[in-house]
Amino acid sequence: MSFGRPHRAIIADDHAIVRSALSATLSDPDAMDGQTIEICEEVENGIEAIRAVRQHRPELLMLDVTMPHAGGTEVLLEARRWSPETKVVILTGVEASGKIAELVATGADGIFCKSDDLGEMTRAVPRILEGARVVCSRFAKLLETASEAEPLTTRERQVLNQVVAGRTNREIGETLGISIKTVDRHRTSVMGKTGAHSAAELIAFALREGLIDPNSSQ
Repeated sequence: MSFGRPHRAIIADDHAIVRSALSATLSDPDAMDGQTIEICEEVENGIEAIRAVRQHRPELLMLDVTMPHAGGTEVLLEARRWSPETKVVILTGVEASGKIAELVATGADGIFCKSDDLGEMTRAVPRILEGARVVCSRFAKLLETASEAEPLTTRERQVLNQVVAGRTNREIGETLGISIKTVDRHRTSVMGKTGAHSAAELIAFALREGLIDPNSSQ
């Protein structure tokens, strides 16, 4: 492990008490197995998280998956774009296999449940900084028992969010810049992957599995 060089970290969460707890834990070398972590900024929404990553290029981003203005998945992708070396650790209260599988597929370096205590995450952060990818035991078990449903593509998720918003295929096509025929193809694919037979069943499945981004504007 690289004990001599401090690691810079950004904490992104819309709850001040969570930011405070994470800051205290990460700043404690004893808790971090001898690693020194400096908190360079704390932010409370997704847009600020993206801006902070672009500015600081930190070694570590602690990211709440559900924040105002930009969701955790979007922030993760933007962090990868602007600072590829940043390790992204997701914290979420969403315990849905679909959402967890999406975060794994998107490339999160660590995924931890807010319902658990800090111990498992605290022990994992030094390993993540050294290159490990860690999913907490709760989510690992959830993924093991989940159905083997084929994951949705990024475009299919965009169409899904539009369907949930009550938009027609024409409106979806105009928003996403694709043809009505393409929208219909994506919509049919989403329903096939989720086993839904109607828009109502599709929305219910998406809500249950955490597949809807509440901050999505598209």
